[in-house]
Amino acid sequence: MAGVACARTLVQAGHRVTLLEKSRGFGGRMATRRTEFGGFDHGAQYFTVRDPRFEKALRSNATQVVRPWSASTVRVLDEFGHVLASAPPPTEPHFVASPGMSALVAMWAEPLLRPDQHGHLSASALLETRATQIERDALHPQQWQVRTEDNAGGLRVLGGFDRVVLAIPHPQAHDLLRSSGLAPELRKALASVHVAPCWTLMVAYPQAMQPGLPHLGPQWNAARSTHHRISWLARESSKPGREPVERWTIQASPAWSAKHLEDDGERVKAKMLKGFAEITGIRATPSHAVVHRWRFAQTQIPLGKPYLMDANLGLGLCGDWCLGHRVEDAFVSGLELALAMA
Repeated sequence: MAGVACARTLVQAGHRVTLLEKSRGFGGRMATRRTEFGGFDHGAQYFTVRDPRFEKALRSNATQVVRPWSASTVRVLDEFGHVLASAPPPTEPHFVASPGMSALVAMWAEPLLRPDQHGHLSASALLETRATQIERDALHPQQWQVRTEDNAGGLRVLGGFDRVVLAIPHPQAHDLLRSSGLAPELRKALASVHVAPCWTLMVAYPQAMQPGLPHLGPQWNAARSTHHRISWLARESSKPGREPVERWTIQASPAWSAKHLEDDGERVKAKMLKGFAEITGIRATPSHAVVHRWRFAQTQIPLGKPYLMDANLGLGLCGDWCLGHRVEDAFVSGLELALAMA
């Protein structure tokens, strides 16, 4: 979200932009895992809208993919599934992208990926491409070149850049700058930021698709939990535009995820399934159960300002970790950095 928001804003300001994305598609933690049973939003669960610029961007070109999600059934549960406190009605609407959370970032990135279909924008995007080194351009020392590696191991050097933006988790930004021998002051500024990991479990119960059995387990569709393992549960089929198969996304607590960060995935899955059963009472064996590890999931201590930039070097850093852990924080961070560079 931060990188795409930054790139789009710079293109709109008249700059030529090249966007590098190490994954097969856009989204980052606004991620959707596709399976034969339907999709799972295994990263960000929903987003809110507070900044008027984010609201304007959504209203102007995202109304076809953004849907409100009535998550008023969220409850706070103990480790036995007992309600400790019913959550108050939400003070602001909760939104999701449809058919999955990745759809919003993918739609906004589409003009950068296929500029010839959008008025021949001055933009290009390379998927499955990871930056490995930033250095001065061999032909034009006032500019930058970036060494990259694709998922097949192919190496490439891209040059002629006046500015370089890192819209990646802050430890990865730190390591890339350090290995490039660049910006010690920017690296130092990252020391106070802390982002917690998260193990996520995705389960599906197609056996619930039977007459007279609308769903398994509890009546609520989302819950925050004080269970020592589980902090969040959401019934995916309750979100608008989703497939009807009974599916749950379960996220472990930051503390438990950190403690078990390097555990074997099967062991993590077994422990999270046990916690899920304790909370929901669903003890049936799921037809689909997969875990995903996010090393950098939720900001605990943010930078405290929208971005980092060394104007003399022409280097900038942005991401939700600058401001918080919300989707909107990522958007605002990328936008603010682009405006500062434009």
